[in-house]
Amino acid sequence: MTTPVHVQTVEGLGTVSVRPIDPASDAPLIHAWVNEERAVFWGMNGTTVEHVRDVYAHLDSLTTHHGFLVELDGEPVAVFQTYEPAADRVSECYEVEEGDIGCHLLVAPAAAPAPGFTAGLLSALVAFCHRDHLRIVVEPDAANEKAVARMVRAGFELGPEVVLPEVDLPEVFIPEKRARLAFLRRG
Repeated sequence: MTTPVHVQTVEGLGTVSVRPIDPASDAPLIHAWVNEERAVFWGMNGTTVEHVRDVYAHLDSLTTHHGFLVELDGEPVAVFQTYEPAADRVSECYEVEEGDIGCHLLVAPAAAPAPGFTAGLLSALVAFCHRDHLRIVVEPDAANEKAVARMVRAGFELGPEVVLPEVDLPEVFIPEKRARLAFLRRG
């Protein structure tokens, strides 16, 4: 178990903890989440546990990209990734500013999602990102209307629709993606 890098109590929700992913021990759980049809936009459908472990081990080796497991009252509820936009393909699609941080969020499946759950979770994750950064950049798949609407409800300002270029490296392959940029400045 890794040590949390952020812990915050969210009124009406509980205690949100953000800890680095342990690729070996967390891969089976993350694999189950990313292989559900609802996670198709995460881009890991059809992967094996070993592939998920290898992807997060690679992410763990980088200084510019980080993977986190988010827990609510000790129970895993989401995968959260942060990255420096200048070191990512998104930098080809907008003018990166000093103090930007990019992020991705995959909320775990829930039998009965609690009202306000994602909004509460996002408030803790925004606080985590804004501790050290001036602006959050997200780039959900443009076809993922739910994610785009969720960002707007969370206060993000919509930017342009862009095409993120394909990444084809020995360690990782990421296909081209039509995305909708959105930004949230620290208040």
